[in-house]
Amino acid sequence: MIEILSPAELVRAKEAGALVANILHTLKGRTTVGTNLLDIDQWAKSMILEAGAVSCYVDYAPSFGRGPFGHYICTGVNDAVLHGLPRDYTLADGNLLTLDLAVSLRGVAADSAISFIVGETRPAESVAMIDVTERALRAGIAAARPGARIGDLSYAIGSVLSEAGYPVNTEFGGHGIGSTMHQDPHVPNMGRPGRGYKLRPGLLLALEPWVMADTAELVTDADGWTLRSVTGCRTAHSEHTIAITHDGAEILTLPTLV
Repeated sequence: MIEILSPAELVRAKEAGALVANILHTLKGRTTVGTNLLDIDQWAKSMILEAGAVSCYVDYAPSFGRGPFGHYICTGVNDAVLHGLPRDYTLADGNLLTLDLAVSLRGVAADSAISFIVGETRPAESVAMIDVTERALRAGIAAARPGARIGDLSYAIGSVLSEAGYPVNTEFGGHGIGSTMHQDPHVPNMGRPGRGYKLRPGLLLALEPWVMADTAELVTDADGWTLRSVTGCRTAHSEHTIAITHDGAEILTLPTLV
């Protein structure tokens, strides 16, 4: 299903996007060496419920997971890149942490992810991976405009990732979003320009470049959810929800907190 949102729905989408971004901003500020992943999950739960929003994850039970997910945020550490199930793990100095959050507010969902390094130690490889996912995300957003095709976005994202020397996995990528979290069209992180669905004003997309340092192959953790690099290498992931407008793309998941 591909949804085209009305102007009233787009207003609600902006509210949902700001909420997601502000929660991630707050969580990043609270997370330090010694923080437990389960604490992050509880902080997210409190902020979601306080805002009158609904988690897109708690009851989420797709075919690829051992559902329902049962938590409020995805937390991936080091080699865990997608669908990280929060667990009893205390963060250490230099850990690379990915937080991925999706909520629905007044019937419209928004989705975003950030990766950052915990503590003072900043491994150069980890810094580079985070940077390349953020650059690829900016490239994908810049390519998003009415009349462009999904392949144009995928090509822009994949060009940045591959030119930086990272293998690209196309099994999991960006997606449409609206009244539900995951919708068509699928937005792979590599593609051919001029191919795929033509973008229209009112379409919401969650773009999410992610990389693993030396492989494109994933393995599912024993928890049935967390996807890790098969080699154990580090990973990074960046994501924004955008709205296609008559003038281009508007990023909905930017924090409004100072």
